[in-house]
Amino acid sequence: MENLVELEILGLSSNHSQSGSFTLVMGEVGGTRRLPIVIGMFEAQAIAIEIEKIIPNRPMTHDLFKSFAESFKFEIERIFISDMKEGVFYAKIICKSGKSEVEIDSRPSDAIAIAVRFSAPIFCAEKVMAEAAIEFTEEESKAEEKSETKTPVQKVSSKKEGSLKDYSLDKLNQLLEKAINNEDYEKAARIRDEINKRN
Repeated sequence: MENLVELEILGLSSNHSQSGSFTLVMGEVGGTRRLPIVIGMFEAQAIAIEIEKIIPNRPMTHDLFKSFAESFKFEIERIFISDMKEGVFYAKIICKSGKSEVEIDSRPSDAIAIAVRFSAPIFCAEKVMAEAAIEFTEEESKAEEKSETKTPVQKVSSKKEGSLKDYSLDKLNQLLEKAINNEDYEKAARIRDEINKRN
């Protein structure tokens, strides 16, 4: 089995640069790395209502998946973010029924929305973490813990900036450090993606 890193959901913020999208921030369990993933509004809502334990009037798609799996005695063992290609993340849902285990391809946002419903652990391939995660120092992690509210669903503000393509690599690295210090994960994710495109 490949090298996997366990993740937990740290926050969910509206994405000001892309209307109707959100940034889901995953944190390395027992580590200092953060993995920001841009997701759609529907998936963000599906994750948020389950975390907040809000019961919708009618079942949402992910609730339907849970009912379906439970009706056929399927369990969700774990989900893992398996790959990243050209800034797009890929995931797998590992299902178990009796002795058989099945891997189902999924978008990470759907996989995570399902994982929270089944209380299933979330993992990420080390190669994806190495490429896409943002490293935090111990001081930054402590400052973040102090500033975190009880609910993991937070609004993170973001200022509009010029096109990242116009900046040099050195300047991008400075901006990345500043964005991390300001806990602006959405901006940090965009800067990270621009740096990765050039490497």
